[in-house]
Amino acid sequence: MMTGDSQMKHSLRHIPSGIWVLGFVSLLMDISSEMIHSLLPLFMVTILGTSAMAVGLVEGLAESLALVVKVFSGTLSDYLGKRKGLAVFGYTLGALTKPLFAVASGIDLVLTARLLDRVGKGVRGAPRDAMVADIAPPHLRGAAFGLRQSLDTVGALLGPLLAVGLMLLWANDFRAVFWVAVIPGLMAVGLLLFGIQEPVQRQPAVRTNPIRWDNLLRLGSAYWWVVGIGAVFTLARFSEAFLVLRAQHGGISIALIPLVVVAMNLIYAVSAYPFGKLSDQMSHMRLLTVGLLVLIAADLVLAVNDHWAVVVLGVGLWGLHMGMTQGLLATMVADTAPADLRGTAFGFFNLASGLAMLIASVLAGFLWDQFGASFTFYAGAVFCGIAVMGLTLYQLKSKG
Repeated sequence: MMTGDSQMKHSLRHIPSGIWVLGFVSLLMDISSEMIHSLLPLFMVTILGTSAMAVGLVEGLAESLALVVKVFSGTLSDYLGKRKGLAVFGYTLGALTKPLFAVASGIDLVLTARLLDRVGKGVRGAPRDAMVADIAPPHLRGAAFGLRQSLDTVGALLGPLLAVGLMLLWANDFRAVFWVAVIPGLMAVGLLLFGIQEPVQRQPAVRTNPIRWDNLLRLGSAYWWVVGIGAVFTLARFSEAFLVLRAQHGGISIALIPLVVVAMNLIYAVSAYPFGKLSDQMSHMRLLTVGLLVLIAADLVLAVNDHWAVVVLGVGLWGLHMGMTQGLLATMVADTAPADLRGTAFGFFNLASGLAMLIASVLAGFLWDQFGASFTFYAGAVFCGIAVMGLTLYQLKSKG
């Protein structure tokens, strides 16, 4: 009988090389993105003089646009039967928008750059996730999504670390750091372009539009339940920009604030793969419920105090919650959707999550400006509690 460690090594050996390539592409792009995003809320508030409401609006619009665009990129990748071309275009657009942050002198150009950057993310996300599902054998799908997510998050860990080092080296020169972020973005595009082949798919005799009503009905009630769960989760978890602002409230030096993001992503990176494996062996609903309880704990810790040690603890719990739930939701989408509609399935899943992210981030910014940081995190805990109640009621109903 294999131990947990030997089982993990066994699974890693059998994961196809294409999954590793996609993981390292994500790693490089996340280094590029997080070098900017770990500093952007501070850049907006301290250099451009914007409010928390404006930060929430920019973040909410950007992230929701990325998720809405995934509907169209996912549907198009299903219709064409080609994933790689759309993924390359999306990663290229993301890389080429990075210089706009460096030259921005007002909120308008930051918003434009953020929106274009997230369009790139939206275009690449659904076909990339569909490529993972196409390449990975069904019995390793949870592990494959978990591995790609772990490598993605390692990049999100290294990006803020680079940002801290360069901010210390260049005396808080935000714009110089933003220029350096262009390099790993272009490296990601090159690796995707030359490092992976288009997955072989069984093509239908006649290509049809996956967005037709009969195809949407084929997605089934189990899939639409996963969509609803994803939207509720997102409502309970507003933009991570507010974690950065909470750290600033605690008096942490500007150059060191990205270390808060590092703490979150370190926990996220370490936990995503093991929880991905665990999702192949236990009830998804139970794991989702535990993940929400962890998020409630994170919100309460962040609400109570803004001392740096307390903020780091709260952010660490936030990262653990993400590691438990992110790869799990992707696995649930892949498991409940027909293979030829996976791109569309991921797209609609992200549409619902995107609209919820816009509402959550704008509401968080409003509460922050009107009632303060603590109230915002207490409100997040209340939303989490509502989500836990909904999950519990659904499980009771299913058993009944």
